Amino acid sequence: MNGWAWAALALFTGWAVTAFGIRAVLQARRTGDAGFRGISGRPGTASWWAGIAFVLALFGGAAAPIAALAGMPPIPGTDPAWLRWAGLAVAVVGVAATLVAQSAMGPSWRVGVDAAERTDLVTQGLFAHLRNPVFTAMAVTAVGLALMVPNAVAVLALIALVVAVQLQVRIVEEPYLAAVHGALYADYAARAGRFLPGVGRRTA
Repeated sequence: MNGWAWAALALFTGWAVTAFGIRAVLQARRTGDAGFRGISGRPGTASWWAGIAFVLALFGGAAAPIAALAGMPPIPGTDPAWLRWAGLAVAVVGVAATLVAQSAMGPSWRVGVDAAERTDLVTQGLFAHLRNPVFTAMAVTAVGLALMVPNAVAVLALIALVVAVQLQVRIVEEPYLAAVHGALYADYAARAGRFLPGVGRRTA
């Protein structure tokens, strides 16, 4: 089990450093702006809780394998080795998809939303099929990591991420994009699914 915990920790660390650290450095070099906008909304609002849940999910992603190394047992019934291998495959796909989706965003890549800011609406690449491929890829990564180290911390981290993504997209980002891009976003949202192709398309 320790081998899988170390593998999950290494994979999570590499993903986090690449998707946030290296991505921010590249963004700053290309545009002069690292792209971080922080947690949206006043404390206690849904948008604020979305940011808090994201932070908890990220900490949980690292804490799960650390907890396994410290002796936390896996959830009963998650012993088969094939489950760990499946988790590794899913996590690797999620990491790769995260980087591909971020790259497609180009200079519009942001962590958080500034309501006073206007960025281009990205509709190419993975965004042609779903409106939030970065979040979908992050969730896939989290599922894979949870299968590699299936303990209670991993499950809580996955739940926190799902809650964060749902709040961020529905409460913060979709109203912002609709206000900034108007009919252009309405047309795009009618074509592309929210998190999966064809699922969650918005209609008038």
